[in-house]
This record gives sequence, C-alpha cells and structure tokens, in this order.
Amino acid sequence: MSIPHTIRVLVICSAALVACSKPDPSATVAVAPVASAAQGSLPDAPPVVPVMAAPVAAEHAAGKRVFDKTCGLCHGAGVGGAPRPGDKANWAPRIAQGTDTLYRHALEGFSGATSYMPARGGAAVTDGEVKAGVDYMVSLSR
Repeated sequence: MSIPHTIRVLVICSAALVACSKPDPSATVAVAPVASAAQGSLPDAPPVVPVMAAPVAAEHAAGKRVFDKTCGLCHGAGVGGAPRPGDKANWAPRIAQGTDTLYRHALEGFSGATSYMPARGGAAVTDGEVKAGVDYMVSLSR
C-alpha cells in the first residue's frame, strides 16, 4: 500500500468515526468576553453586538443538517482538498460541470489531481441526503 493511499484510508476512517460519534452533552465550551476586550482597547469604538447567522432557506434546511453532520467534517476545513462552502473560486469549475456530475462524485466518490471525495462522504447517508448536502454547499458558493 502506498503512502498517499494509506493517508486517504486514514482520512476516510477518521471522518467515519467522527461522523458516527455522539457529542458529550455535558461538555461545555468557555467563551472569552471578546466584546469587552475590544471595547476596552478602543475608547471610541461602538459597542460590539453579536450577529446571528442568516437563516437557512427552507429548501436547504435538510442540506444544512447533512452538512453539519457529515459533509462539514471535510468541507468545513478543506480536508483532502474539499472545497469549502462559500469559496466561489474553488467551487466555480465544479459547479460548471453540472449538478449531475456533482451528485455522481458525491455519491460514488472521486479522486482528482488536487482533491479526494469518498463515496457518500464515508457515511451511511441516503442519495437524497447526499444531494441535499451538495445543493446546500452549491447554494453558498454561487
């Protein structure tokens, strides 16, 4: 087995294990008081107001759920060359290939010169869930 192949296998196995794990509900995350630190450093700075993320369009709600559960493990950080949602330059040539090609690569897997996509993201998801995840990422990247 070659080193690149071994790395691909490790990435797929890691993604599958993470996708199947359940978060610890008792775990807490400490958040530093960023707003007060920012205001304290600039006396004339306006107050910092937290901004809520834009709501997801109803037709992409299922895709966001799949992205959060599965797709985001690689696409959120660009693992294995996965294009990050919103990176229009990286997504443009993929989108130009058409939706059917995007679906096929996501469903069956794909190994290109600069990226690797395991079939179904290495997870046990339905065809519809995979397509919804693709649609969601494309909607953020047009």
